[in-house]
Amino acid sequence: MSRRKPSNQAGKITVVDTCRQPTKTRILFAGLVVALMASVASPSANAADKPWFERSLVGMEIGPTGAQFGYSDPNDTRYCSKFDGRDIVRRCVAAHCEYVVLWARDGDYAYYDSKLLPKAPGLGARDPLHEAMDEAKRHKLPLIAYCVVQQGGNFLEAHPEWKMRGADGKPLGRFCYNSGYLEAMKQIVAEQLAYGIAGFHIDMLDQGFGPPYGCWCANCQALFEKQFGKSMPKGVTWDEDWDRMLEFRYQTSERFERALCAHIKSLNPLATVDFNYHGNPPFSWEVGQLPVRHAGNSDFVTGETGMWGFSALTVGLNAEFYRAATPGKPVQVAISRDARMYHNQTVRPLPDLCWEVFTLLAHGAFVTTVDKTAFDGGLDPLAYERIGEAHADALARRAHFGQQPVAEVGIYFSSRTRDWFAREKPADYFQSFQGAHKALVYEHIPWGVVLDENVTLRTLQQFPIVMLPNVAILFESEVELLRRYVSEGGKLIVTGLSGCCDRWGKLQGKSSLESLTGARFVQKLDSLDNWVRFPGSQTSKLQTQMAPDGRMDRPFLVKGPAVICAAASAATAGELMKPYRTVRQQQGKERTAWPMSAEAAVGPAILLNRVGKGAVLTFAGSPDFATASEHHIIEARRLLRNAVRFLNPQPRVQITAPATVEAVVTDDPASHTLRVHFIAYNSPPQTIPAQHRPYVLPALIEEAPLYRAAITLHASLKNVGVCNSSTKLQRQANRVDLTIGEIREVVTLKY
Repeated sequence: MSRRKPSNQAGKITVVDTCRQPTKTRILFAGLVVALMASVASPSANAADKPWFERSLVGMEIGPTGAQFGYSDPNDTRYCSKFDGRDIVRRCVAAHCEYVVLWARDGDYAYYDSKLLPKAPGLGARDPLHEAMDEAKRHKLPLIAYCVVQQGGNFLEAHPEWKMRGADGKPLGRFCYNSGYLEAMKQIVAEQLAYGIAGFHIDMLDQGFGPPYGCWCANCQALFEKQFGKSMPKGVTWDEDWDRMLEFRYQTSERFERALCAHIKSLNPLATVDFNYHGNPPFSWEVGQLPVRHAGNSDFVTGETGMWGFSALTVGLNAEFYRAATPGKPVQVAISRDARMYHNQTVRPLPDLCWEVFTLLAHGAFVTTVDKTAFDGGLDPLAYERIGEAHADALARRAHFGQQPVAEVGIYFSSRTRDWFAREKPADYFQSFQGAHKALVYEHIPWGVVLDENVTLRTLQQFPIVMLPNVAILFESEVELLRRYVSEGGKLIVTGLSGCCDRWGKLQGKSSLESLTGARFVQKLDSLDNWVRFPGSQTSKLQTQMAPDGRMDRPFLVKGPAVICAAASAATAGELMKPYRTVRQQQGKERTAWPMSAEAAVGPAILLNRVGKGAVLTFAGSPDFATASEHHIIEARRLLRNAVRFLNPQPRVQITAPATVEAVVTDDPASHTLRVHFIAYNSPPQTIPAQHRPYVLPALIEEAPLYRAAITLHASLKNVGVCNSSTKLQRQANRVDLTIGEIREVVTLKY
């Protein structure tokens, strides 16, 4: 531990370098660092007595690649010929893993001596699960079996009676959860459990990721009729019958998960179970999972992230979504060591791996890095070296993870809006939710997630501000909860179509939020290319504070749904403007997908209503949708920032940093310590790909950035600590200015 005392005019300040970055030379000493952690940075003295998932930060999942996509012929003995359980565990130990998830079963093969499933052809007489278990015992390392449930392959083809059926009666390439497959799965997990494993990671608990939808098999039809007293709808009907069908699908997934988990616990109560979760965006109802209902059916929730399927920005959002779905439980997030997605053998640069690992750790998750081996099962030494460096760095900073999140804005997510407003176009809703998140991250406003399934008044009151990003469907009970929240001092931000649809997702004549917004719903604009202007003739405080950069002389595009409102008790600011439509567009002969310029004002852009001790700020347009759109201008994002600052001018912590840097704030009240995690996304520009123009994947992070940041604490500040000795800082009263040259930094603020 090194200490230095920089000069500053505000008085004496101590800067503590508590977690040094492991370089290629220092990595040789990482074993010593990890050995000392139990006494220096362990979260508790009895951490060893906790379940593995409560005491772990980092681990790995290792599995072969090829069979799960039908690449391997059953007679191709090259496949998995080098898949060695002992070598895998040894490599993971060297890479500072605190647990190992080993591939045990996919849609085609078992990777152990199974009496029920065919074994991967290249294994011969070897049993990788047995090999790994023997080696894991030597290191007292928890070994978790990865086991696929829903995967088309040899086992499904051998049991056509278990296949899902579409509404037309034709078989689908997935297992029906109401068939005999459940009993088969019980036998499969029992085989694996007999090896002495610590638990299961059970993947692919879905009912498909798109059409054709299932299941209309005889078993499902009989169960549906028994429960609801009527036949299944003949396909997707989006009516009361389909509402029952959605409920039936959710119950089916829930019943299967709980039965399988209960069976495992009956065989070994100490064995852990986690299911790969698909209740968060971009997944929707077709998967058969609700955000909260299907997150809590195991010991903890596991999800996955990565730019290949979720975007670089939503790494932290996924972790917070899982935490909101399972309050108080640990959450595991899987990432890939590959440059594109799981099934290739590329290796990401160390800064790129560190960015993702530390983003997730800062948001309170523990992290599993997935390695897909070569076709023959061989391991890439470079991958384990880089993962090992990232792990050693994380473990050296263990004391800085797991504290209480500090969030200024709660982003409200509605599963009913997902299912019945967005229906088969979930992006119509997700874009607003994700855009709200994007705006808050770019503006360094601490945020959290609120889910409609488990929301309470106490949940809402954790946040000074709650945002409804185009939450089209709100039940009366939700509105009443929001009314109590605002009346008792909460602040509410409402955007676009929030409250404007009935339970079936259809536009209604009156918004359910009118008593809160202080405005009457007039009509929805048919356009998405809508505009906002702040005329110079309006001089109210609301007007001047809300106008981005104080500009009063021009309209700007706020792409997204918009409504015309008439103020009742609310004060107004700005103008919502409809776009021009050409004669050919009016005749339906020309598309309207590309934005046209602003034509005329149709109503106020912003409305502010005081309710009890609180306030409701309503956007007639959708700056959240606009921020996540293909026309994401800064002014739209700044509308949301200005709204937050108008409603909450003196937050507990205020942060300034480049938009490429995410800031995560946590609190440890017992030690009076706030932590600000800075994680920089430093990606260079990219070329346009040969196909699918102009969609461009972000580049890999190759090097650390150099940037300035500032933290203002609206409370007394005693001293400041940093993790990187290279970070420079100056303090002036309760403000700290920093110059940071690393992918990740943790600033501790004693108050």
